Amino acid sequence: MGMKVRIGLGPLPVGGPDQPVGPALDELIDELEAHGIDSVWLSDLVSNRDTVDPLIGLSYAAGRTRKLKLGTGVLVLPGRNPALVASQLATMAALAPGRVLPAFGVRPGAPRDRTMFPVPDGRRAAVFEEALVVIRALLTHETVDFEGEFFTLENASVAPLPAKPLDLWLGGKAPVGMRRIGRLADGWLASFITPEEAAEGRVQIERAAANAGRAIEPDHYGTNILVAPDGTDASALASVLAVARARRADIEPEMLIARGWEGAREQVRRFVDAGLTKFVVRPAVPVTSRRDFLDQFVNELGPLQN
Repeated sequence: MGMKVRIGLGPLPVGGPDQPVGPALDELIDELEAHGIDSVWLSDLVSNRDTVDPLIGLSYAAGRTRKLKLGTGVLVLPGRNPALVASQLATMAALAPGRVLPAFGVRPGAPRDRTMFPVPDGRRAAVFEEALVVIRALLTHETVDFEGEFFTLENASVAPLPAKPLDLWLGGKAPVGMRRIGRLADGWLASFITPEEAAEGRVQIERAAANAGRAIEPDHYGTNILVAPDGTDASALASVLAVARARRADIEPEMLIARGWEGAREQVRRFVDAGLTKFVVRPAVPVTSRRDFLDQFVNELGPLQN
């Protein structure tokens, strides 16, 4: 494998007979740093009581770590003020130089969150694209004048500017999303896709980038991988498969969940063959022991990094 393969982790909720499910962010961050994990990715789920706001949580993580990379997986952009988002990212980049990995999405993952990100009817994609342009401009120029359909800036700035421009990644899997990544973004972080779909998505992105006179770096393609660890309870696995079926009714849900660590290794290999090199592993069910899960993660998936 010629490109850098890197594997990070999403939150690791702990469940059990005597343990409430919760983020326990301080313990998670400390364990990830101690295990030498590449990156942590926090989701944007406003109404979920067991998650933290990704920008606040990652800023907290920046102050507790020295090497761990910090990713939003993914931050909902339409409905947020892009100038404030740019300012937050600039501050985080100053706290953790070279470690901030912003990835954005168009729609909230939870339907009940959608009223919390209001945009004009039928204009969510247009707001998203304009907000992305605003964020990039503010993160790369000392001052910005901008007049668009939704946002207007006059002599605006955020400080301190990152020493190196931040790469802005996008989620999505629809063809329109692939074209948007090619035109406007620096990378792709997918979810709920198969390796075959990943390969086709990369082709679409590269084509759109070429049409826009741009190029996406070859190792800026990645995806989330859901893993049901060895020994996962059958009823818990059935619930996860039902969620996957609701998200992707067009394919068998078993194709979207890695069964055990051998299944996770196989998924990573197949995605690498499809042209993806960045991965965010998420447990499909709450883990019984965070430390045991991390030990297994390092032993089973660590050797696939290069």
